[in-house]
Amino acid sequence: MFEVSNQPPPLEPYNLLTSDAVLREAVRRERAEWAESQLTALGATLGKPETVQLGFDANQYTPVLRTLDRYGHRLDEVDFHPAWHELMGIALNAGLHSSPWAAPKPGAHVARAAGTYMLGQIESGVYCPLAMTYGSVPTLRHAPAIAAEWLPRIFARDYDRRFRPAGEKTSALIGMALTENQGGSDLRTNSTRAEPVSDGSFRLHGHKWFMSAPMCDAFLVLAQSAKGLSCFLMPRWTPDGTRNAIHILRLKDKLGNRSNASSEVEFDGAYAQLIGEEGRGIPTVIEMGNYTRLDCAIGSSALMRQAVVQAIHHARHRTAFQKRLIDQPLMSNVLADLALESEAATVLSMRLARAYDESDATSAVFRRVLTPAAKFWICKRAPAFAFEAMEVLGGSGYIEESIMPRLYREAPVNSIWEGAGNIMCLDVLRALERTPNAGDVLRHELDEAGDARLQAFAGRLQQRLRAADRNDESQARVLVRALVLALQAALLAKHSPGAVADAFCASRLNGESGGAFGTLPRGLDLRAIAERAAPLP
Repeated sequence: MFEVSNQPPPLEPYNLLTSDAVLREAVRRERAEWAESQLTALGATLGKPETVQLGFDANQYTPVLRTLDRYGHRLDEVDFHPAWHELMGIALNAGLHSSPWAAPKPGAHVARAAGTYMLGQIESGVYCPLAMTYGSVPTLRHAPAIAAEWLPRIFARDYDRRFRPAGEKTSALIGMALTENQGGSDLRTNSTRAEPVSDGSFRLHGHKWFMSAPMCDAFLVLAQSAKGLSCFLMPRWTPDGTRNAIHILRLKDKLGNRSNASSEVEFDGAYAQLIGEEGRGIPTVIEMGNYTRLDCAIGSSALMRQAVVQAIHHARHRTAFQKRLIDQPLMSNVLADLALESEAATVLSMRLARAYDESDATSAVFRRVLTPAAKFWICKRAPAFAFEAMEVLGGSGYIEESIMPRLYREAPVNSIWEGAGNIMCLDVLRALERTPNAGDVLRHELDEAGDARLQAFAGRLQQRLRAADRNDESQARVLVRALVLALQAALLAKHSPGAVADAFCASRLNGESGGAFGTLPRGLDLRAIAERAAPLP
């Protein structure tokens, strides 16, 4: 028998909060310190070997569509592996779907962001219905009577997996169905029709190219009514207790996010209720989009964190050429570079979550500009990040027994979902144009950091914000990248150890960011940066 040697031990069990210095600091700094004990308990649960295995099982045994029963009656149901339901139960029990709305307090959105950040490291597929339910609340409140009926179920923490009318369940989840094949992100081209009936409800006829998490209890849908594109709530069951006319044509065979069902559907006179003002569907549903875009940034930050944790853990225990990998100078450069990117994504995501906790005008501007900006850059960096981290593990990171292939497949989805990169950058330009004081708000965030390199970079950014660059769509990505890098540098300069801030400013503010990882310049404390990101026992 051969002997297995020079292989790292399993990382689990570990606590995803107490082992993460950056996240723990952010929770305290961004006013969610009151939630630290609950988050510590959640971090311990998520880091158990049996919980980690749930993520693997949910991806191996993917959802199955049952269109008809054996007699030919329509079912339109999706069956999930028990692992999926266990993960959903953990998430709802922790309030990751609605806690900031159910129990609002300072730091509530940050606490929830920290919880979803940890969950996303173990399995991202369950994140989708949680994000949509979280984002649905402000949109539902445009219809007070409907909100009064649905919000108590949305706020409940007892995960109810049964396919039953919502009134018979202890909790409810909300999905959305916006995208159509002819328009994609251009929602104004939607052709699904909404026909009014005498009781004040509507009947929807049409097709949706993507309807995420089709076993949710209801969906926010855009459809054309007599007054234009409008927003509707479409439940899976009608008020008389019959299945709504939502026909699932197929489940999408996706690159990643495989534990989560994404469907193509047809509405054949499906019952729905108007949300908000008729003809104002996009402004009504866009509030949901802001929160789900925040979750895209958090989700990609979570993928980065898990990837760098796995890479550093491997490098600490693997030896090559008589030295541990982490002691090899070039590997130290790669790991430190990954650690920088991960920390910058995390601190920005948590700072952005705090802006959702605050109701002042300055925070509103910050949210409006930085939500699409953070989604663009953090989500855009994630795929290359996951690939580089996988390469640290070599061949053992390329096989399915490792979590690395799943992270790599998962990485693109947050960049595509809720509007791809160009949509995000154009939205930033639109936000800058419509909020005249945006430059002052951003300047205040940047002026508090004293690094000379950052101040020079911020000065050039301010010139871009004032100049024609702001109106030049072809340069939108350049502008948004600079905006995010400046803010990340400012946050690191204010809150992270000097070695981290120094390395980020030296490598990201020199016009060369976006290239291969592992190209940090000389003179930086690479080992200290990598060790800060290491998973602590």
